[in-house]
Amino acid sequence: MSKLLTTTLVATIALSANSAPDTKLLVNYVKRNIVKNPQVKVDGVTILGVKTHKALPGWDIVLTTMDLTYQKQQIHVPETMFVKDGLITGHLVNLKTGHDYREDIRPTVPAGMYDDAHLLYGNKDAAHKIVVFSDPMCPFCQATVPGILKAAQAHPDKIALYYYHLPLLRIHPVSDVLTRVMHVAQTKGRKDVIDKMYTLKIDTRLRDPKKILPLVKKYTGFDVTQAQIDDPQVKKAMKADEDAAARMMVTGTPTIYIDGEWDKMRDGYKKFIK
Repeated sequence: MSKLLTTTLVATIALSANSAPDTKLLVNYVKRNIVKNPQVKVDGVTILGVKTHKALPGWDIVLTTMDLTYQKQQIHVPETMFVKDGLITGHLVNLKTGHDYREDIRPTVPAGMYDDAHLLYGNKDAAHKIVVFSDPMCPFCQATVPGILKAAQAHPDKIALYYYHLPLLRIHPVSDVLTRVMHVAQTKGRKDVIDKMYTLKIDTRLRDPKKILPLVKKYTGFDVTQAQIDDPQVKKAMKADEDAAARMMVTGTPTIYIDGEWDKMRDGYKKFIK
């Protein structure tokens, strides 16, 4: 999307002071200052939540997704907006440190995301809830997520782990098939397959299920057919995870939330298992 949109550090527009942002004004702001490509249609702006930051007194941080249409496809792009005294901007940067405060904020996890379908390990009444968005072929995921999986298995009363698939298809296309295999495996009680995917050695450029599935079977012992991973319900579940990522403004993996809030350092779970 970087080629479709242009952001600016200093653009501002007038909003009604001391009131919640008006959606129509936000749409106008997006059209004037963010979306510069005439081929991209701005359908609307969805407000996901409004937060504050202790370092930014008086500023409301409006978390949104821009609802766009490009080449007849609907897409949802996360955007953070800072609002104060009738002004709005997309970035607030500390001149001394260069820190951009938009990098600090993510939405709070809604209760509906803690559902049985995504509960991978742990008890749903565990003391802490962790949400993970991950792609098993992502090197950063491979370094981080297995530790969380093991912690949730070892401490089911402390950690309830909710797992969401977010394959990064532009980087490793093979994840399209692998994540669908993982979904089918979980529905059939083969959660071990999910763990094993993080150590699977495979050409990340592969796309053909006929080449991928035999390799998965050899490594994990899980026999799944192309018809099973192509089932409309499986594809629907994958799309739902993609939509959940957009709702949470997730743009990379692994993205982790602990007890509803973004775990920027990705290691917050460790304090629960000391």
